[in-house]
Formats: sequence, C-alpha cells, structure tokens
Amino acid sequence: MGQLPHGVLRAGPPPRAPVTRPDRRAGHQEPGLLTAAPASPATPTPLERVTMQDRRPVESWLTDMDGVLVHEGQPVPGAPEFVSRLRLSGKPFLVLTNNSIYTPRDLTARLSRMGLDVPEQAIWSSALATAQFLADQRPGGTAYVIGEAGLTTALHAVGYVLTDFAPDYVVLGETRTYSFEAITKAVRLINDGARFICTNPDVTGPSVEGALPAAGSVAAMISKATGVEPYFVGKPNPMMMRSALNTINAHSETTAMIGDRMDTDILCGLEAGLETILVLTGISSRTEAERYPYRPSRIVNSVADLVDEI
Repeated sequence: MGQLPHGVLRAGPPPRAPVTRPDRRAGHQEPGLLTAAPASPATPTPLERVTMQDRRPVESWLTDMDGVLVHEGQPVPGAPEFVSRLRLSGKPFLVLTNNSIYTPRDLTARLSRMGLDVPEQAIWSSALATAQFLADQRPGGTAYVIGEAGLTTALHAVGYVLTDFAPDYVVLGETRTYSFEAITKAVRLINDGARFICTNPDVTGPSVEGALPAAGSVAAMISKATGVEPYFVGKPNPMMMRSALNTINAHSETTAMIGDRMDTDILCGLEAGLETILVLTGISSRTEAERYPYRPSRIVNSVADLVDEI
C-alpha cells in the first residue's frame, strides 16, 4: 500500500470498552452480570424414583400350592400356621395352582387332610382361569376337552358345551392318563380349524415317585403334529395373576406373590406388578435364582418366615 499524505493519521482500532470487574464482596453483583446458579441435586429418573419408593404394605396375598404350602404330599413346616394367620387376619388371599385336575372342593379336602384349612373360595386353579378366559372370549362356546373333573366342571360352570363335533376350541389340561386316541382327535380337530388352548405350560409335574409328564409336554406333541402353538392361560401368563386379583378385588401394588419357581411363579408375579417372594422349599434354589435375568423382591427359606408379617 502507498504512504498516506502528510498530516493524515491512519485510523486505529476502536477504543476498548472499560472492563468492569465484579466486586467480590459478599452479596454484591454488578448490574447485568450473570452468575452461575448454585448446583442442585440431580433429578432422579422415573426408574430411579420407582426404585427409591418403598412398596406399600401388603394387604392381599397370593401363594402357589406345590412347593410352597405342600411338598411331596406333606405340609411344608410352618404352612399350617401361615394359612391360619391369613384366615385370622381377614386379609384376602388365594392359593394358586397350575394343576387343572382337581376342583376347588377336591383341593380343599386334600389340603385339609394335611392340616391346611383353606376354603374352596380361596383356591384359584388354571382350570378356573381357563374357563373364565374362554367365557370372556366366546360366551356360550363349545370345546373338546382333554382333562379331568377340575377342567370340565369349570367349563360347564361358565356355560360351555363339551363336544367333539366342530368345537370352537380344543382345550388341553392335566390328566392322570393321556389317551392316544384323544390326542389324535385333538390333532384332527385343530387341523380342521379349532383354536388350541392349554391350561398351563408346565412340562413336568411333581409326584412322590418323581417327575411326571405334564400338559406342556403333551401340548408340544400336538403342536408338532399340527404346526399350531397353543395359548397358555396358566402361570407364567400374567392373565392368571390378574384374574386372581380380580377374584379377590385386590390391587397389584398391595399384593404379594409367594412361589417356589422362578420361571412361573416369580415371573408371573413380576409381570403383573406384584411383590414377589421366592421360598426355598420347592423347585428353585438360591443359586439357580441368580442365573435368571430377573429377580424376586426377596428370598426366604419358607412361608414360616412370613407368618409374623401378616
């Protein structure tokens, strides 16, 4: 660039604004000066809030039967006292079972012989849950049934007709003796369009002699022959738990589920939003419980540990 004419001054940078330094005296702040807000505790996430909240006191109880109250035909130590305390408390409770063989009256008599005073109305089986489900889905329908009195009685009670002529449903439950002829009939009816329902997915059941094939095993055989999977109503389907809650007008937030199996009782209670208590008098051990991706609310040795909580 060329030189400026003599006497002309080059323009310099604009004058700097005076720097205002904050007065560091306590409580003083210059006008217009922004200061950082004091740090506040982090707001908990919804999940953290739920985790931090204590559950409300238990007002209603659901408990499995086999492995919790009885084991191999004998009462679990502390079970008679637990049931007695439940009855004296006046709190609503139900004894749940995936076994669809027996009616509530049958089960009441069997439990009574073992010193457990459980009234008929306090028993909720997969047979009752299945009958209620079918009555809601297709009132006054028809069904071909493989099962015992517990299932057939429950279906009759809701107005179902049992037939092998073009039934709406094939309903499979537990039975002492599975007939190859009856299974063949079920396969053909399902192939002809009948809907396939099974009371529960248990592949084995307990007995004094050892494990027995249960409804889930027979359902797998029928599914293999038809290519049709059944809809399972019993545990771990949360529907079993919700239907039980509705039966005693209970709420999930104030109900506890006691069970001995992680894959049915605890899973079912968890998915229904209940407090879940695993007892170690049945199938699942404390070590096995640690292998599952979900956990019970707590683990106790037996129902004897819960008597004082009622």
